[in-house]
Amino acid sequence: MKLKNALSAQEKQLFKEAIGKVKPMEQDKIRPTIKQAKKKVRLEKDKTAKQAAQFHFSDEFEPDLNSQGPMKYVRHDVDTFEAKNLRRGQYPPDLILDLHGLDQHQAKQEIAALLYACQKEHAQCVCIVHGIGSRILKTKVPHWLVQHPDVMAFHQAPLEWGGNGALLVLIELKDKFFRD
Repeated sequence: MKLKNALSAQEKQLFKEAIGKVKPMEQDKIRPTIKQAKKKVRLEKDKTAKQAAQFHFSDEFEPDLNSQGPMKYVRHDVDTFEAKNLRRGQYPPDLILDLHGLDQHQAKQEIAALLYACQKEHAQCVCIVHGIGSRILKTKVPHWLVQHPDVMAFHQAPLEWGGNGALLVLIELKDKFFRD
């Protein structure tokens, strides 16, 4: 038994009468347009937020930090127990920034970008590895961190996170979605 693939002339005529007048469509390719305004506004907002994060750092500022013992700082409105929690390793770092091989200007930019990323990524604790070397970054990094309003506390990192050559930093998240 053979199947018919083609329609008979009578079937074609019945189909044309049932459908009526038909105009063939032209196939044109229209690509959706990307709204530049929203993208541009978002990029501008990101750019100003990054600039605001870097604005707080000054090389001239000399905070009164403890020169004896491990490097530590607790903001005036934060409980001093937070520094102990950092020292004990109660807060594992969510992000780690290694500043080895960077000069002061590059390190300052990287720290600003890290503090900006903390808000974006909801990272409450970060580890900044500055190394020991000639002690330039070791002394400058705490001076910069003290100036930033999002830094709640920092303490010299435990050995597992870099010891004398690193700081654990506790960040205040401004978003309503806090990590537990």
